[in-house]
Amino acid sequence: MAVYTAKVTVHGGRQGKVESTTGGLDVDLVMPKELGGGGGTGTNPEELFAAGYGACYQSALANVARQAKVDVKDTTIVNNVMLDKDIDGGFKLSVRMDINIPGLSKEEATDIAKKAHEFCPYSKAIRGNIDVQLNIV
Repeated sequence: MAVYTAKVTVHGGRQGKVESTTGGLDVDLVMPKELGGGGGTGTNPEELFAAGYGACYQSALANVARQAKVDVKDTTIVNNVMLDKDIDGGFKLSVRMDINIPGLSKEEATDIAKKAHEFCPYSKAIRGNIDVQLNIV
């Protein structure tokens, strides 16, 4: 049973528009120059995925840290979502999260980051389908 449903309407694919029912998301979509588009102002599916996944993961990290009684309030995550060529000539996604948790050793930060990756709903959804690298910086 769903406890929350996000609903967005997409018009025009990568060269269109995305609108949420709450009004909080109302953006133009543009094709990046790297993919043969014109670029410009707007966003694209990879940026939207990077934002959603990064926010969800950081909340999961805060939850895991709270349970471990560890302070992670100054944590930053730079979420890199790449569109890669796959072996069939199409495309696939990969992710590298650059995770900075001030005040923790690299070992402690790695432990918290891995536990958050196990807990995060986005991580669970893509496990086995998208390569994800947790990069502790």
